[in-house]
Amino acid sequence: MSNSSYKRCTHSCRWGQWKSFYYLVRLCLEKILLQWVLQARTLSGAEAVNALRPFYFAVHPDFFGQHPREREINENSLKRLNGYLENLQKPGFKSFKPTQLTFYVREREQNSSDVQESFSAAGFRAVSFTLHTRDLLSTVLDILNSCSLSTEHVQSVNSQPHKEVKGTFYRPIKWDKTYYSFTGFKDPEEELEQAQRVEITLISWLDNSEKSAVKKLRKSLPLREELNRLKDELTHQLQLSDIRWQRSWGIAHRCSQLHSLSRLAQQSPEVLRNVKGHTVVFTDCSGMSATGHVMLGTMDVHHHWIKIFERLPSYYKLQKKMLLLEDRISHLLGGIQITYIEELQPLLTLEEYYTTLDAFCNRLLNSKLSFHPRSLRGLQMILERYAPNLHELGHFNIPTMCDLATLQWFIITKAQQARENLKRKEELTVVEKELISASTEKFSLKQLYKEPSISHAQMIDCCKRLLEESLPYLQGMHLCISHFYSVLQDGDLCIPWNWKN
Repeated sequence: MSNSSYKRCTHSCRWGQWKSFYYLVRLCLEKILLQWVLQARTLSGAEAVNALRPFYFAVHPDFFGQHPREREINENSLKRLNGYLENLQKPGFKSFKPTQLTFYVREREQNSSDVQESFSAAGFRAVSFTLHTRDLLSTVLDILNSCSLSTEHVQSVNSQPHKEVKGTFYRPIKWDKTYYSFTGFKDPEEELEQAQRVEITLISWLDNSEKSAVKKLRKSLPLREELNRLKDELTHQLQLSDIRWQRSWGIAHRCSQLHSLSRLAQQSPEVLRNVKGHTVVFTDCSGMSATGHVMLGTMDVHHHWIKIFERLPSYYKLQKKMLLLEDRISHLLGGIQITYIEELQPLLTLEEYYTTLDAFCNRLLNSKLSFHPRSLRGLQMILERYAPNLHELGHFNIPTMCDLATLQWFIITKAQQARENLKRKEELTVVEKELISASTEKFSLKQLYKEPSISHAQMIDCCKRLLEESLPYLQGMHLCISHFYSVLQDGDLCIPWNWKN
């Protein structure tokens, strides 16, 4: 090689090195500038809560009081969302895992095209989205956009520098792969893609969550003992059948409610004599439920509770009228049993349920509907709002305002299948109970239970697969079979019924 050629080659190599160094420095400066821009756009915790008000209004569980399954899903998803937002505000917190959430959102006209949505007939839709952002502003915008909610008010919450920068940085910068090769930084897009490709397995999730769950469980143990003590004392003192809670409140909240009832029992013992033999349910409103349980609204003061206890004798009279009405409807429909299933139906007061029965009975009396006497004995039906259908558990869901001729044909043609479903339900209930007992014993669980939305078949499938595993993590824990992974505030472990191995 000639001397001139060698110089040209050396010059070319040096220029290539300087060119790479130039691009590296430029990318680093751009990243520093972008971080400065993002800091200028950061929301405070209070601003984030304020910006999410339309979202909270659209998914608040109180608006789903007539739909227990949707309400429960929203409650659990809100807990997980709040945990995600809290972690975003912790200084130095870097371990962010993509979090998939599902919410039932009250129906709107606009629908987002880039999220998975399914629409229900009840005036709301299910929206699923995955959070993987690392700052409050991006997270708030992602949530609002996923739920098809306006983001205009977020601009007013944000500062002026954000408005000025918006024209320049209207989209996120996509870094060249060579930048990560030179600097050694992790590519966030690659990390996200990898996290989305890898499904969460039961073993890996338990391994990562055990420490947090054990810590919360130990912290809740004194309160759990206090809760059991209070419940036993009040059940014995007031001679109650049971004490229940409609919603999944935490242990501390439940203890507070029992303390309130205990104080009332000490202050007005004569009033509470009327509650003897009943089940008390803490819920969102006070009164008597369609099943005859005494409901105590958790937001009501003692004065309201006393009025309910004083009115119990009048409720007994209405309850007797309701039972006679159910018998009359049953007679008109060939002996089919009219029932009310708490786990599947909206929470109704005794007055609301009686009004519904009365309207349905009057329609039957005014029609020419005729069933052979006792031809449908052994079958069950509940009154609903939507089209007639046969539930997998064997009962008929009958709308109060359906066409009665169509109703008659539907019940007659589906009667045999309904009997088969009821028989299968009894079999599944026995198998489920045996598997729960076997799983509790094998893993030395303190408690194994399921959410109301989990069917017998789903619970059986879950328990069978659990029994094939060795899971020392579960010893002494409270395990809830649900639709997602979560550690509850009192240390209960929630796993999806269809968990992956």
